[in-house]
Amino acid sequence: MTESMRTELIKQLKTEVQNNADLTKLSDEQLGLLVERTLEDKIKWAQQNNPQAYSELSSLNFREKKLITSSVYQAIRGLGVLGTIIKDPDVTEVMINGYKDIFVEKAGKLIELTEHFESSRELEIIINKFVSQAGRQVSQSDPIVDTRLEDGSRVNVVMPPVALNGPIVTIRRFSKDPMTVEKLIGYGSITPEVAHVLKLLVECKYNVFVSGGTGSGKTTFLNALSNFIPSDERVITIEDSAELQIKNIRNLVRLETKNAGPDGKGAITIRDLIKSALRMRPERIVVGEVRGAEALDMLQAMNTGHDGSLSTGHANSTKDMLSRLETMVLQGADGLPLEAIRQQISSAIDIIIHLSRLRDKSRKTVEIVEVLHYDTERRQIVINPLYEFRENDNSSRTKVIGQLTRTANAMQNVEKLRNAGIDLVI
Repeated sequence: MTESMRTELIKQLKTEVQNNADLTKLSDEQLGLLVERTLEDKIKWAQQNNPQAYSELSSLNFREKKLITSSVYQAIRGLGVLGTIIKDPDVTEVMINGYKDIFVEKAGKLIELTEHFESSRELEIIINKFVSQAGRQVSQSDPIVDTRLEDGSRVNVVMPPVALNGPIVTIRRFSKDPMTVEKLIGYGSITPEVAHVLKLLVECKYNVFVSGGTGSGKTTFLNALSNFIPSDERVITIEDSAELQIKNIRNLVRLETKNAGPDGKGAITIRDLIKSALRMRPERIVVGEVRGAEALDMLQAMNTGHDGSLSTGHANSTKDMLSRLETMVLQGADGLPLEAIRQQISSAIDIIIHLSRLRDKSRKTVEIVEVLHYDTERRQIVINPLYEFRENDNSSRTKVIGQLTRTANAMQNVEKLRNAGIDLVI
């Protein structure tokens, strides 16, 4: 059966099922059975009345029938075309540019799909469905929202009038199985030697910041690092849309921001959550991503006895991340001297890990630096490069170009680092 014929069949089945007077009273299971029965009735009708149509319908195998009935079910009660797309485990990102144009990422490559929504109105209904399920709202007066799907996928929605070619939906998929460092090693993102060093740094409560561009794998990497946190610690996660998958911590508190209501009131920001988290006796605070004024609160938390905290931020390099942090802190403390900001950054952050997406679509750990101190004479933060990935280097060996030198004030198990040979050159 051709793609156009399959699309037309799904449309016909959807119309016939929706004409059922008792549709709203049916359970999910009953609706699924009704869709399957409607398809079988259509095949029987074609056998008696339309030999050409029967020839096409009778060629459908079990898998194709399930795909068609699932599409009809999703169109009526689920997420329509979107529901079918996100069932594909190989899809890592979905980009909907209006109701007609849908692109997905598979194995690092963008693919344009032939499927599309029937109308802009259908897409808007589906958007409002999953946005409201997450306790958020989107409208013409508030056309931009970050939210998540039930499976934890991260979603950004931009609606008209801001979006000129119809509703725009961007979905970042996450594996149901939490990312582990072993998987990162298998993907070639890091080497076993670097993974060993990072494990010790997290266990010894170094404050670690993960930087990188869009799609470089910051959240995925943060998930992997979180597996190194000892299971007996109290951890508080703070995110715009909850997507971290920390599984090994029993004493875990997950916090998520809240948008303002229709009256413009009731918003709960990351800054608010960080301040509240400090009253919850946290041993570590994990902020999914720092984008603005909350950077100041995050740094202050790191500087006030919450060693071992983790966070991420957008940047093009480790040095660029330091500059962006300065800018973000100024958003929350306009007028604060730049020298004071740099001293705050250098005393709060111990390690910066920079990730990048290379030309071959692979994601790599390309830099790891140790933040040493603020040099008052040169008026800059001094960093110590520990690791560098060289894309064009034929050698498969790790490029360690420095040694860990910063004294670990108030950090635990420092001797463990020394005994493990943290300063070794591999």
